[in-house]
Amino acid sequence: MNRYAEINPLTTLNNNLRNKGTIYKNVAQYPIVPQRESDIYAITEWGDRFESLAFQFYGDVTLWWIIAITNPNIVNFSSIFIPIGSQIRIPQDISPIIDDYNELNE
Repeated sequence: MNRYAEINPLTTLNNNLRNKGTIYKNVAQYPIVPQRESDIYAITEWGDRFESLAFQFYGDVTLWWIIAITNPNIVNFSSIFIPIGSQIRIPQDISPIIDDYNELNE
């Protein structure tokens, strides 16, 4: 899933922010992921990364951001590595999360 595919490109209208006419994508907004009974909790090991966990649990490395936004108190969203020994929450029902993301970024 290309999470940027549905975000419409914008064009700069003045030179104050960027060169006039520059095309860019607006910043994506992420939903808050409510806790559910179906969530899985895992203890991270050496070498665990968001994309490897996303592939392991979802079969798709591009869904790494779901695990990242679900655990804001444990990991920095801009980091690819997760501290060893951290207990992280991994949502299993991801379709409402993806729907919320798409709705926020229409």
